[in-house]
Amino acid sequence: MDQSLAVDLARAQFAFTVAFHIVFPAITIGLASYLAVLEALWLWTGRDIYLRVFRFWLKIFALSFGMGVVSGIVMSYQFGTNWSVFSDRTGPILGPLMGYEVLSAFFLEAGFLGIMLFGMKRVGKRLHFTATLMVAFGTFFSAFWILSVNSWMQTPAGYAINAAGQFVPDDWWDIVFNPSFPYRLVHMVLAAYLTTAFIVGAVGAFHLLRDRANEAARVMFSMAMWMAALVAPAQILAGDLHGLNTLEHQPAKVAAMEGHFETQRGAPLILFGWPDMAAEETRYAIEIPKLGSLILTHEWEGEVQGLKAFPPGDRPNATIVFWSFRIMVALGAAMALLGFWSLWLRWRRRLFDSGWLLRAGVVMGPSGIVAVLAGWVTTEVGRQPWTVYGLLRTSQSASEIDAGTVGTSLAVFVVTYFAVFGAGAVYILRLMAATPGTPEAEEAEPGPTRAAPSESAMKEGRHA
Repeated sequence: MDQSLAVDLARAQFAFTVAFHIVFPAITIGLASYLAVLEALWLWTGRDIYLRVFRFWLKIFALSFGMGVVSGIVMSYQFGTNWSVFSDRTGPILGPLMGYEVLSAFFLEAGFLGIMLFGMKRVGKRLHFTATLMVAFGTFFSAFWILSVNSWMQTPAGYAINAAGQFVPDDWWDIVFNPSFPYRLVHMVLAAYLTTAFIVGAVGAFHLLRDRANEAARVMFSMAMWMAALVAPAQILAGDLHGLNTLEHQPAKVAAMEGHFETQRGAPLILFGWPDMAAEETRYAIEIPKLGSLILTHEWEGEVQGLKAFPPGDRPNATIVFWSFRIMVALGAAMALLGFWSLWLRWRRRLFDSGWLLRAGVVMGPSGIVAVLAGWVTTEVGRQPWTVYGLLRTSQSASEIDAGTVGTSLAVFVVTYFAVFGAGAVYILRLMAATPGTPEAEEAEPGPTRAAPSESAMKEGRHA
């Protein structure tokens, strides 16, 4: 019992730290690309407004990047303290992949970050833009390796098992590009772009509600709404393809997402309900006949497996997965609707004049973060009871740890994270609240400043 409780506490600890950490990469992946676009537009058009918006978001990016690094370091220690068996069994495969992420992506980001933050006045426009591109590429490349690691745990491929029970590489190409990896990479990168777009849009909308003539806020809101209108529908398509891939490789997860306990043809789409794991049924179901089969199999009478097709010990918690999935989908649909609404108002030349649209933009600001967290819960809880799907159980992956020790460290993590990252989040919100385009908002660099008038010019001005 004590070991079972220790495993549950270790899972809670890892879930808590990951939930904090995942938010920052989601922001920095999108924000790095946004900064690169802003700088490119400034260089291309010569319009100072793009540089002012760049400066506004650069400080926020730097803080988010730093908080992401700090929150990620803690997670690595847990692999040794709480999940040593998992680390030993999967180390020959996951260790090199994580090493590639550090040696290629993180070093690329860190190497050019200083130039991006402080180098524009020192290295010139073109080299500074190159540094910004390298940081943006580094954030994407980091996502590439991390998602390859996670995808391998979901759909393991290209491995063999040695005499010591370790997973060892058999084909690195199959390991890196495992069956679910392309779908997860596209889905996560688009999610990061949408997360950034709705944060930028919310900040722009907030300042437009205070001053409709603020040019920097107009640029932010307009660019964010373009992103919402174009990327949110693409994300829905990518999510559908990802779901079909999950149905092929992790059917129990899909059964939990859909709330189906019985295997059936012409399965309905359950919009809402309460999956009861003990009773093995979804109570109070509100459903649309046959639509579940149509979405999952693209056939009206397609067969959809239910959770009863799997042993009770191999079933994920449908109650959690069912609702986290619906939160993610509902937010994705809301993003697409807001994007289409903005297109209609843009066509009518009222994009910045509709108070209702601007208020909706502010309200939707955190939607990307919530959707990312809901998607992560769907992915990871849906994988249970496995750490390596179908091969290594969570209960077999933990160290021989004491429940009291893990519980104490979890409490320390909770207090420390809310204190440290709470303070960081408050400071970021204060930066967002500063009116863009003002000296207070652009205080920290980077970028050329107008040359100060020379002493002789000042004297001539006084004589004149």
